[in-house]
Amino acid sequence: MIATPPDIRSPLDSAFRLTRRRLVPFLLLMYVLAFLDRANIGFAKQAFQASAGISDAAYALGAGLFFLTYALFEVPSNLIMHRVGARLWMARIMVTWGLISAAMMFTSGELSFYALRLLLGAAEAGFFPGVILYLTYWFPQRTRGQIMGLFYFGAPIAFIFGSPLSGLLLELDGMGGLHGWQWMFMVEGLLASVVGVWAYFYLDDKPADARWLPAAEKQALSAAIAQEEKLKTAHGHSGVAALLAKPRMLHFLAIYFLIQMSVYGVIFYLPSQVAALLGKKVGLEVGLVTAIPWICALIAAYLLPRLADREGNHRTLGAMTLAVSGLGIAISAGSAPLTALAALCFAAAGFIAVQPLFWTFPTGYLGGVAAAGGIALINALGALGGFVAPNVKAWADLSFGSPQAGLYVLACTTLLGAALILGLSRSTPVAAAPVTSKS
Repeated sequence: MIATPPDIRSPLDSAFRLTRRRLVPFLLLMYVLAFLDRANIGFAKQAFQASAGISDAAYALGAGLFFLTYALFEVPSNLIMHRVGARLWMARIMVTWGLISAAMMFTSGELSFYALRLLLGAAEAGFFPGVILYLTYWFPQRTRGQIMGLFYFGAPIAFIFGSPLSGLLLELDGMGGLHGWQWMFMVEGLLASVVGVWAYFYLDDKPADARWLPAAEKQALSAAIAQEEKLKTAHGHSGVAALLAKPRMLHFLAIYFLIQMSVYGVIFYLPSQVAALLGKKVGLEVGLVTAIPWICALIAAYLLPRLADREGNHRTLGAMTLAVSGLGIAISAGSAPLTALAALCFAAAGFIAVQPLFWTFPTGYLGGVAAAGGIALINALGALGGFVAPNVKAWADLSFGSPQAGLYVLACTTLLGAALILGLSRSTPVAAAPVTSKS
């Protein structure tokens, strides 16, 4: 009989595999629902505006208002999570945002639309930076890029499966005396609340709390994370107030702001843009076609962070990725339908895949309470790009008398973001060494 070769993986490699298998799928599910509830207003746009009596300008304002309260409550929310633990706080965030998202079905005019978007932003505040912070509790820096890449599957998955789902729910128009957009908000919002309750029983706050990790793996993982935190706080980046005077933080904020402008400038208008290319109403068929760019984004979010972790070239690859996205946005404006759709595939792939690459920079720089506050601050002020983008697009389209003008403006801001990422090579230390582990 041939003896079975011993398992030569280290306890840390084994802990990484077990933790990835346990946490990433569930966090991904949470992010899918978060992104869907944040962006489904784009699918409801035409029918929602018609039945609720909301103008294009009011739609752009309401879509962006979400990000004002979202930004306002980001830092307090993340500091609370750092204190009370992710399990309780993530559950609270998901349950409340799901209920408010479902309440969008009762929108009856511009004022109720504005109020609910503001409440939704306040409820969801802290979710995304909370997950980024949570990943720093569980995954060493050398593997964090690929883990964040897997987490960023949430955005494309939300559109690959959520686009047809939203389109299908819109086609329930009239069933039960409800509009299709009311069905969409109700079903997708309540799904988030259910998963929020599940999160309370499923998540653990830290590796030390994980009963599903063997003792050796738990000890190795806890030691690795503690050592990284010690190195980061030794550099003096452990206080939130001190970070506000750091030029490096302003650099991070500017990059993320421009990335988010490209993301939401496209997302809020992508379904209606695809509908115009196809010459059809937003429904199941448009939803299926809209999913195509997100399939490309899914592939990019898987491959590029792994390549960057392996080669240690996060900045160069990040700048190239965002530049491709900017060119895709520009080419999609005014091109023939097939060319425009192909360009949107590059745009979506670029602005989704660049984000896990970006987050390796601040998470490799911030430690302690500064990680909780700093990550939230970057996400909060960066997410204001989600408020600025639809309003800038609406202004440019109106000012230049062309529906393509706003896309050209967004393409320029995206290319500026790529240039700023390249600038990090002169001001930021290497966020992560190349990965040598095979796990």
